[in-house]
Amino acid sequence: MKQQEQLEQAAAAYLEGKDLFLVDIKVSADNDIDITIESDGRDVTLDDCVEMSRFIESRLDRDVEDFSLTVGSAGLTAPFKLPRQYRKFVGSQIEVTFRDGHRQKALLESADDEQFEISFERLVPVEGKKKKVRETAHQTLRYSEIKSAKAVIKF
Repeated sequence: MKQQEQLEQAAAAYLEGKDLFLVDIKVSADNDIDITIESDGRDVTLDDCVEMSRFIESRLDRDVEDFSLTVGSAGLTAPFKLPRQYRKFVGSQIEVTFRDGHRQKALLESADDEQFEISFERLVPVEGKKKKVRETAHQTLRYSEIKSAKAVIKF
């Protein structure tokens, strides 16, 4: 799709040299364009979204094709889509949803382009005792092994 490539190029041009990165671009059948951005070290502001929206809109021609454009941040409740988002949350609590549907809250220990490592506490039985003992487990997961992961919000 020509428009998708044009949007990706415009987004890349805007984001070059900034501490923001592109998470996703979606274009619906009705030509509703939804662009999601994120930052490595800070929150994405409304001004960031407005500036990017104006920049991209200036590179599209409404006379050729009508569209609506929305630029927003990834949001805390949205699942991660890129390894870069995982790296941003290293040291934070996340919730991992596995392919079989079960969920695990854990501390995100590390992340690279292929996999990430989590640690969590679990109860394990001790032979000869009724009471289970709490231990810290570590698990390394490939992104393809899970359904989704997102930040855990604590108040």
